[in-house]
Parts: sequence; C-alpha cells; structure tokens
Amino acid sequence: MPRRINRRDALVSLLGAVAAPSVLCAQSGFPARPVRVVVPVAAGGGVDTFARLIAAKAKVQHDVQFVVENRTGGNSTIGGLEVQRAAPDGHTVLFHASTHNVARLVLKNAPYDPVTDFTPIAICGETPLVHIIANSRPEKTVDEIVAAAKAAPDKWSFATAQLGAPGHIAAVAFNQHSGLNVPIIPYRGTAPAANDVVGGHVPMMIEAILSLLQLVRGGSVRAVAVTSKKRSVLAPEIPTMTELGMPGLDFGAWWGMWGPPGLPTELSQKINGWVNDAVKELGSEGRLAALGIEPHTESPQFFGKFIAEDYERSAKLLKAANFQPE
Repeated sequence: MPRRINRRDALVSLLGAVAAPSVLCAQSGFPARPVRVVVPVAAGGGVDTFARLIAAKAKVQHDVQFVVENRTGGNSTIGGLEVQRAAPDGHTVLFHASTHNVARLVLKNAPYDPVTDFTPIAICGETPLVHIIANSRPEKTVDEIVAAAKAAPDKWSFATAQLGAPGHIAAVAFNQHSGLNVPIIPYRGTAPAANDVVGGHVPMMIEAILSLLQLVRGGSVRAVAVTSKKRSVLAPEIPTMTELGMPGLDFGAWWGMWGPPGLPTELSQKINGWVNDAVKELGSEGRLAALGIEPHTESPQFFGKFIAEDYERSAKLLKAANFQPE
C-alpha cells in the first residue's frame, strides 16, 4: 500500500526543491551567463596577462565568455575570498599564481585554506626562476656568492616580491642548500624589489625569469643561475642550479585556475577542457614561449595532486627555516 504523503511532507519536499535546485539542471544550462575570472592582483602583470590570453582564446574556440575581473588587496586574499564564498555553479573562478597555494603558510590570519577551501580546475603553465645579483657586487657565480656570504653574512640579503612568492620559497631553499641564513626582505611587488637590486641597495633576488630577464638583457643586473632542471629557452646561456651543484633547487612560478569548494566534477572538467584548449593553442602559436611560460594541459585531478605536493614542500622548507607567518 503506497505511503500517504501528508501536507507537511509535501511542504518539506517543495522547499527542498526550491532551496537546492538540481545540480543536473544547473549543469545542463552551463554557462547561463559569462564566467567571472577573478584575478586577485592588479591589471597588467603576468597573472593578469595570462588570464586575459586564456579568456580571449576561449571566446574564439568555444564561444565561452570569460570576463576577467581584478580584485586586489589583502595579499591577494580579497579576490580569493570572493571566489571561496561564491556559489559552486561554475560561474565564478579564481586565476592566480603559485603564491595562492602558500597563503596559509605565510599569513598569520589567512581567511581560508588554499588547499581545502577551493576546487582545483587546471594548472595552466609554469616558468623557471632566475637568480640575479647587483652589478655593484663583484661576485659572478653561485660559488662566489656562497663564499662571500659565509665570510660576511651581514652584507648579504635577498629581495623578494612578497611573502610566499616563488622567489621567497626559492630563497629559503637556497639558504638551506648552501648553509646560509641570508635575510629575505619582502616588498610590495616584483618591480620595487628588482629596482633595489638594480640600485645596489639589496645584493640579490630570485624571481620568475619573465619578470627579470629584461633587466639582465639590459645589463642592469647579472644572472647567475636558473632554478629549473633544464636551461630556459629564453636564456640558454644561463646555467641551472643543478649544473652548479644544487640539484634540490628546482623551483618555478606556476599559474592555475580554481573554483569554489563543492564545484561539481562535471563543471570542473568542462572548464578544464576550455582552459586546456586555450593553453594548447596559445602554446602552439608561440605566445606563451615569448613570455617564458611552459604550457600545461593536465586534468583537475592532476592539479589537485600537484597542489598538495607543492604545499607540503613549501611547508617543510618554511618550518625548517623557522619562518613565522606575518
């Protein structure tokens, strides 16, 4: 005998249907509007440029409208928080660099956990870092730098774009691999940090090659090594840290896309496909190589594993260095 449905049961069922619309229905009409791509840094930089290249290519390839919006502040956490709080319907995503992944490690009051509070969508590309030294310093090789810093540690320091930047983590690793304890001075961005190295106010810096190569080419600073397993196609004359006896110093800057927590797998895979298609064509056109970016077209599952491993590596380095979040 069929169960009678009373008025209360019917009301609960109706409210449930209204409050929690079917994910299947939401997915079938996706995207119902432009997809907001939140970039938590200022317009014009490397993160913003890469996001806009992907957005433009996705429009041409799939007629998908990605609208890039810059939401700055809070060491890039303002934009991140906006995405973390967004509805998991695929219409709001985050595009950021590897800095996002270590926010909780370097900020005392990070508003979210970058690993567990977001849904990985796609890793889009990476680039090696380059170790530069001020022209005012006589040292020309990594060995000479290490020897001089050990002899007079008070005369040495690193500049870094910000806490948690790839160059910050790489500088921590350089200290550990070389047996040094050189202070690392955080700045508000790559440009002011690099300017102080150019001016000789800070001896050295490690940062993405695409950000510093112009200074090297112009003779404003000297490059001593790149932090990658193989030499960069942009500057094949610069040796790798591995060649110079530091095989563990394999670091790079990378970029990726995340969604809010709870983003359905079907949506993350759909967006991943659009992004991968865009990155693949940008790579084949040579537009990423011109920026020093090596394209990546992996699955959301690969990106999730990559994120966890990257976070763990950074956590171990910072803990060993007795780093205290600020």
